[in-house]
Amino acid sequence: MGILKNYFLKKIRSLLGTAEIKIISEEIRRIREITENTYIDRYLEENLFQNSFYKDTKRITHFHRSVYTQNGEDGIIDEIFKRIGITNPYFVEFGVHGIKNNSTFLLLKGWSGLWIGESEAGKKNIYKKFKRSLQDKNLTYHQERITKDNIESIFDLNAVPDKFDFLSIDLDGNDYWIWQAISRYSPRLVSIEYNSTFPPDISCVMSYNAEHNWDQTSYFGSSLKALEILGRKKGYELIGCDFTGCNAFFIRNDQNLALFESPFTAENHYEPPRYFLRKPCGHTQGMGDFELIA
Repeated sequence: MGILKNYFLKKIRSLLGTAEIKIISEEIRRIREITENTYIDRYLEENLFQNSFYKDTKRITHFHRSVYTQNGEDGIIDEIFKRIGITNPYFVEFGVHGIKNNSTFLLLKGWSGLWIGESEAGKKNIYKKFKRSLQDKNLTYHQERITKDNIESIFDLNAVPDKFDFLSIDLDGNDYWIWQAISRYSPRLVSIEYNSTFPPDISCVMSYNAEHNWDQTSYFGSSLKALEILGRKKGYELIGCDFTGCNAFFIRNDQNLALFESPFTAENHYEPPRYFLRKPCGHTQGMGDFELIA
């Protein structure tokens, strides 16, 4: 079969030339991208934006909008802070290795904060793409593998304030255990990845493993119910999830909970995995120097 395939490819190249084949391939890619985007837009419109289950309630999920995020988190985060206000525009996010982060848009809007990543390649990418923010001290980058034993010392080393507005946790593994280990810091809003493979009535979490590396399977993190229980012990309530079924959002229980849909349970706010909603981007996402114009 491989011999025949190579034979026909050579014949096609001979007839058309490699340049023509490349053009045809690019056209097919563009048509597929347009088709996928059209389908996703229609699906979101019918099942999320015009769905009374979301839009006629105090839910946050239908504020889905992506600027630099994968799953509509930018719009959800923006809506939450419209409701509870901004007190200390400082963020901490870990699991960062590029542009697509839950706090990139906040940085663009004038916030400051700390990013924590592990890989050398990720560090080089951050230092290249966010050079100005790093130079201006609006952004601090710390390179280290995060464990439940070192997370607060990393916060201490980088002078993270005891109370700040936004924490984003996305480690593809030990997320539950790291959040549990953060006790001396109390962000007002926490975004944390959950494993939507598990239904909302199951409370389970992967065993802690400081050396864990995600293997691209469904073995990672914890169920939404486990995070609901942990959050309540820490003084937080679950106020919603993104529609893709990736991130859960918790606010500190001294905030105005009446602004959000109750009950604050996994059963009420769970979203199943809809990873197909991650739209292919028309342009490769880039980052450079931007200026806010009043």
